[in-house]
Amino acid sequence: MDMKQKPLTIAQFFRQFPDDETCLQHIFDVRFGQGYECPKCKKASNWYRIKAERAYSCQWCGHHLHPTVGTPFEKSRTPLQLWFYAIYLFTTTRHGVAAKELERQLGVTYKTAWRMAGLIREHMADVDGENPLGGFMKIVEVDETYIGGVNHGGGPGNKDGKTAIMGMMQRNGEVMTVVIPNRRKSTLQGNIVANVLPHTEIHTDDFMSYAGLDGTGHKYWHKTVNHSEKQWVSPTGTTTNGIEGFWSQLKRGIFGTHIHVSPHHLWKYAKEAEYRFNRRHRPETMFLELVSTYQPLT
Repeated sequence: MDMKQKPLTIAQFFRQFPDDETCLQHIFDVRFGQGYECPKCKKASNWYRIKAERAYSCQWCGHHLHPTVGTPFEKSRTPLQLWFYAIYLFTTTRHGVAAKELERQLGVTYKTAWRMAGLIREHMADVDGENPLGGFMKIVEVDETYIGGVNHGGGPGNKDGKTAIMGMMQRNGEVMTVVIPNRRKSTLQGNIVANVLPHTEIHTDDFMSYAGLDGTGHKYWHKTVNHSEKQWVSPTGTTTNGIEGFWSQLKRGIFGTHIHVSPHHLWKYAKEAEYRFNRRHRPETMFLELVSTYQPLT
């Protein structure tokens, strides 16, 4: 019997996080918790809520601990429950949430909604991380595409407002995206070497910038599929259909939900799609992961 957990419903969300106080307590609990050692007096402490601010006080020395420091909510006056609900919306929609939709749903200004959306995407990128792909007996598909503008020709670089973006996807595994300045050999192969482990079988199309990849000294096995001859799967099973499917999802999200994305912010939208794709087999975990995982305090 399939016992797979389902994502939270809206009713369940509001039962679990009915107010700002509950949200703040959740952040405190997942980051610190009672018994956390006070950074000032170095004693394990019970922490007492300070009602006048988003903070807790050490039982021994009175040092204040601010749970939202180092989170997307740190410098925001927007209620925490609205932040949590915005994150909930991001994790229950297939192609993301436009700032206009956040403005309507949350009752905030467009400027606030746009800033919240950007910070949530950055948080998704932080939580997803950049673990290397591939390894012995693993296959990684590599491809690049253009987003935005009107492209009248091929060749390296960004054309007519389009921005080049590169993707690397482990077969049946995770994807990684990198916005790139051009499609030159040094750029594409440099990103592969930086993000794909040695002894990986790498599948690409026949674009010239991938030529010689198996001679880089990193012990890759490089196989190509001949797209210029309308070949999508080679006789030996070489294909980039997986990463091209991801491009289709990314473009549907951008053009269907956001209409236009500036080159400066494209990386955030790509990382949002990457985060969601990498959790495609466990979408029910996304919301609690995002409201429970934060960068450690330094």
